[in-house]
Amino acid sequence: MKKYILFLAILALVFCGGGEKNAPVEQHVQQGEEDHTHEGEQEGHTQEAEKVEAAEPADQEHQELHLPPEKQKEWGVSTGTVSKQDISSMLVLPGVLKVNQNRTAHISSYVRGKVVSHTADLGDRIRKGQSLVTINSPAFAQAQADFLRARANYLLSKKEFERAKMLWAEKAIEEKEYLRRDAEHEKLATEYGALGSALHSYGITHDQIDELIEKCEEIEDKEYACEIADPNLQILSPIAGTVIFRDVVKGEHVESDKILYTLSDLSTLWAILDVYETDLPYIRMDSHVTIISSIYSGSQFPGKITYISDLIDENLRTVKIRVEVANKQGFLKPNMYIQGKIENRLEQKDLLVVPEEAIQNLEGEKVVFVFEKGDIFVARHITLGYKVGDNRIITQGLSEGEQIVIHGAFYLKAEMSKATFGQAHVH
Repeated sequence: MKKYILFLAILALVFCGGGEKNAPVEQHVQQGEEDHTHEGEQEGHTQEAEKVEAAEPADQEHQELHLPPEKQKEWGVSTGTVSKQDISSMLVLPGVLKVNQNRTAHISSYVRGKVVSHTADLGDRIRKGQSLVTINSPAFAQAQADFLRARANYLLSKKEFERAKMLWAEKAIEEKEYLRRDAEHEKLATEYGALGSALHSYGITHDQIDELIEKCEEIEDKEYACEIADPNLQILSPIAGTVIFRDVVKGEHVESDKILYTLSDLSTLWAILDVYETDLPYIRMDSHVTIISSIYSGSQFPGKITYISDLIDENLRTVKIRVEVANKQGFLKPNMYIQGKIENRLEQKDLLVVPEEAIQNLEGEKVVFVFEKGDIFVARHITLGYKVGDNRIITQGLSEGEQIVIHGAFYLKAEMSKATFGQAHVH
C-alpha cells in the first residue's frame, strides 16, 4: 500500500513539474507566431505602399531629382537661362599642315652621270628655270651630236629636194627621181624632229636648242665642222619655290631616278583636317574656314576647302578634309599642328542654344536638367541641332527663358541613373 501511495505521489510531481516547464515554451511559440504575423502585416502594408508609389507613372519626360542647396554647392551646380540667338554653326577640327603638292616638285637627273657643280642649298628661293645642278653625262653629249648630225642631213636633203622640185617642173628629171628625193627629205626631217624631242627629254628648252644651233652655224660659217657637243647637262627648276630637301654633293655619281632636290612654293600650304563622320552634314565646299595655331595666339589664316575625302577611316571614323591656306608671310610651316575653324551661316534666326556641357546622355536619350523651384530639377528630353563651337542648337524640348543646369549636370545624371522611379532624393 505504501509503495502504491509513493508511486502516485511521484507521478503527480512529474506531471506538475512538466506543466511548469512547458508553459514558457508554449508562450514563446505563440509570441513568435504573433511576431511573424506582425511582420507579415508590415510587409503587406509595405508592399501595398510600394504598389501605390509604383502605380504613379514615372514620366520619362519629367523625371525629378530633389537636390538640397548644400549638395548643389558641393557638386558645383550652376544654372543659366536658355536664350535665342542669331548664330552660325562652327566646328573646330584638329589637323596638320602639309606642302601644297600642286606647287611642289621633286628634281632628279635626266641621265646617269657625275655631279660637276650645284648652285642651290636648303632654304634658297629659286626662280623658275634657274640652274640647280650640273651633271657630266656622255649620253647627253651623244644626244647633242646625233641631233646636230641629223640637222645637217636634213638641211642637205632640203636643198636637194628643192632643186629636184625645180628640175621636175622643167621636166629635167623623171617623176620617179623627184619622188625618191621627196621621200628621203621627209625621212630626214622626221629623224631631225625626233632627235630634237630627245633633247627636250633631257630638260633642254627650245631656247637652249636655238643657242646650240646658233653656235653650230657660227662654226660652219668659218668652214669648220660642227662639233660642239657639251657633256655637261644643267638641271633647271621647273617651278619657282623654296628648297626644302637636298641630297647631292659635288663629284657624286647619280642615277636618273635619284631625287636631288625638292622645291615647294610655300606661299600656300595644305591644312589636312580630321572631321568625325557625324559632323559631315555641317561641312560644305563653300564653308568659311580659318586656320589657327597655338604658336601664333590671336592670328588667323584664311583658307578654302578644296577636297573632302570620299573615304572614312575604319578605325577613327573620321574623314580627311583638305584646306588651301595662304602663307604669304611664311609664318606657317609644313608638319605644324593646327586647328581649323569651319563656319556656316545658318538661314534660321532666333535659335535656342545651350552649352554642350549641359547636355547629358540618360538611358540612351539626350537630356538637360531644368531647374523648376526649390531644390527640384527635372530631366527634360531634347532634340539636338547644329553644333556651334562649344554649344548646341536645341530644336525641341526647351523654351526660351527656362533655367537649366550648365555646370555639374554630370552629377545629376549619375544620381538620377541610380533612381528606380521618377523621383530621386539626395540628402
